[in-house]
Amino acid sequence: QVQLVESGGGLVQAGESLRLACATSRSIFRDESIGWHHQAPGKPRELVAGITNGGSTYYATSVKGRFTISRDNAKNTVYLQMNSLKPEDTGVYYCNTPDRVAGDAWGQGTQVTVSS
Repeated sequence: QVQLVESGGGLVQAGESLRLACATSRSIFRDESIGWHHQAPGKPRELVAGITNGGSTYYATSVKGRFTISRDNAKNTVYLQMNSLKPEDTGVYYCNTPDRVAGDAWGQGTQVTVSS
């Protein structure tokens, strides 16, 4: 049963922006923290941004100042605004909750490709 669905990826040039969306169920959105994880080609997934159900945020050093995570309460959706994209931001982006990460349960993700 898919409970988090990612969208918004694409092909952009370095310096451009993308906004990813993570649509989820009302219960997950209300009760759980949600993170965005980046998997570069040939590398393990890395948590790059997270937001608690109270709105506290976390950013990896590599994206701090460029990416912004936010929540839309009306749409049960978590967004990742990605600005000043770099080629090293290329990869598949997944949204997930800590429990599902621990259980190694992942969705399809959304592909982001940044050309130089």
